[in-house]
Amino acid sequence: MFLPEPWASDASRRRKAGVPEEVVFASKGEVALAQLDWALACGVRKHVVLADGGYGESTGFRDQLDERGLEYVVAVNGEIVVWMPQSTPRIAHKVSGSRGRPPTRYRDDDNPPLALKTLAPTLRFRSVSWRLGSRGTQTGEFAALRVRTAHHHQLGVPHGDEQWLLCQRIDGGKSHKYWLSNLAATTSPAELVRLAKLRWRIERDYQELKQEIGLDHYEGRTWRGFHHHATLCAVAHGFLALRRALFPPAAHAVDSANGAKTRELPIMPKANQTSRAGAADSSSEVIR
Repeated sequence: MFLPEPWASDASRRRKAGVPEEVVFASKGEVALAQLDWALACGVRKHVVLADGGYGESTGFRDQLDERGLEYVVAVNGEIVVWMPQSTPRIAHKVSGSRGRPPTRYRDDDNPPLALKTLAPTLRFRSVSWRLGSRGTQTGEFAALRVRTAHHHQLGVPHGDEQWLLCQRIDGGKSHKYWLSNLAATTSPAELVRLAKLRWRIERDYQELKQEIGLDHYEGRTWRGFHHHATLCAVAHGFLALRRALFPPAAHAVDSANGAKTRELPIMPKANQTSRAGAADSSSEVIR
């Protein structure tokens, strides 16, 4: 759980809530990185990290993902400044005999760095579909190009490694969404879009956790109480997700293509199903 700094530094409130002494203030990005480290230490293989702008806009967070060898597709805002592919930023040499400090700012007067919100209207967009949802095929207008971040370039910070910028045009260009990704240069725009939009599953999971399972129903006042509640909710959600994956709902005949016969899946594996022979003479049935 993220513990705000005022809480982390308030000994009285910590005692009342039972916050463990070893818990210290950590930013949300640091909490997320600690969770990733824990998952990797438990043997979870490296997957593409997806995150909203609250995490993706942090240069430090993205750098830490790079250091861990993790690929990512993270949302960012339009204020992020980048160098275009054709840019060659350099620090100018001090002119011999000139006064003052030597230059420290990276510059390319022919191709200066641009904020994403300034760059977006100049891009060429194309239609890309990413999934079939309840409202039909999800399609949008996207542009993808290779850029390098220009974070604090005016203070002498060198440009970042080349990476993908993915931009979505919304409402005919009235607004845009942006993502940065360190996936390989050979990654297709369609794959970038698929991964960027895959974060809807995270939102769906949180919605299920809160509404169906009751994660946000907790009204206690203790650190341990909340963690017990959250743990039970997570276990229940994991059980349901695994059950859906192993035993998806049986396809209905109207869903079959060209009238093909559908194959109904059992509710439980045959090995675990109790025989129904003589069930009419039994008042109860045991499910192991």
